[in-house]
Amino acid sequence: MTKSIYLAAPFFSDLQINRVKQVKELLQSNPTVNSENIFVPMEHPMKDTEMETFPWQVGTFEHDVHQIHSSDVVVAILDYQKDGDETLSDSGTVFEIGMAFEHGTPVVLVQFEETHLVNLMLARSYTAFFNNEEVTELSKYDFNNLPSIFKDFDVI
Repeated sequence: MTKSIYLAAPFFSDLQINRVKQVKELLQSNPTVNSENIFVPMEHPMKDTEMETFPWQVGTFEHDVHQIHSSDVVVAILDYQKDGDETLSDSGTVFEIGMAFEHGTPVVLVQFEETHLVNLMLARSYTAFFNNEEVTELSKYDFNNLPSIFKDFDVI
């Protein structure tokens, strides 16, 4: 059985958008993923309301929450911005990770930037973690059985 995926990630810069596209392509090439059932929020903006208005906020929030709850797995890209040597995560993406975890939906974390320091709550909420060159392994990861891939990070 192939899995449906919610792809959580910031998409505020060209670099972030390119990373979302790269991860989506890797997932689409994975035989355990339904390539037609990968939900990427940046590809589904609210079209019938003015962006950033209250109705847009409510509609976007409710739609994304529904998509998280109806997905088999959440794949989340942690890279948002750098602060010295530390890679910071987008608060919206972190919220989506927490929501998925609380809902019992497995979470697969992706980080392109080198890191040795992860927030404790993120470090204990995932099923598998892919970073640096390992990101390409998303195309082979068994989303049907979701084997654990843990990292030994320092936590904050």
